[in-house]
Amino acid sequence: MIKHAADFTHELAALSQGAAFVVGVDEVGRGPLCGPVTAAAVRLDPTRIPAGLADSKALTTARREALFAELQQVAQIAVAHASVEEIDTLNILRASHLAMERAVAALSADFALIDGNMIPRNLSCRGLAIIKGDAKSLSIAAASICAKVTRDRLMVDLAQQYPGYGWEMNAGYPTKAHLSALLNLGVTPVHRRSFKPVHNILYQEK
Repeated sequence: MIKHAADFTHELAALSQGAAFVVGVDEVGRGPLCGPVTAAAVRLDPTRIPAGLADSKALTTARREALFAELQQVAQIAVAHASVEEIDTLNILRASHLAMERAVAALSADFALIDGNMIPRNLSCRGLAIIKGDAKSLSIAAASICAKVTRDRLMVDLAQQYPGYGWEMNAGYPTKAHLSALLNLGVTPVHRRSFKPVHNILYQEK
């Protein structure tokens, strides 16, 4: 089976239907036990699309960083977060949609291509949900890169404030090292209390 690379087809379709400001939207950080969930919205200039844009998960750290730096020069980007408190209050799906809504609103887009199978309910413009969109749409691929690099940097900063959990390596995902540190060092203020491994430790402590 031939695997097709992400292209600009969905963006061109939206523009041909009257949209003037089309963005790709993706989020990162649903699975980690700590830290915010982060979303990015990106409007690409069709004449200045960086070569090699792809789903951030398919790229090396160095390549993501290089593409992010290039995107900052040639694209319009908004990155937004939903906090740990919002994740625990709303649930992770709704919080990730909130981060998406914030990113789109920050760019005043009139059409959003959303990675996934759902359009956030309070999106400020029309939208199209695209399953595995980061592998199909260049704008969503760009958003996946911007969200991932931004959140990874944030987790490196948090790792310096709360050493021992390995967040600079695991970005807060529930690796063996992180789970072990959670048991040995305890729960930090930036851990998501609604997530089972964290909740169970707090419950045991009580």
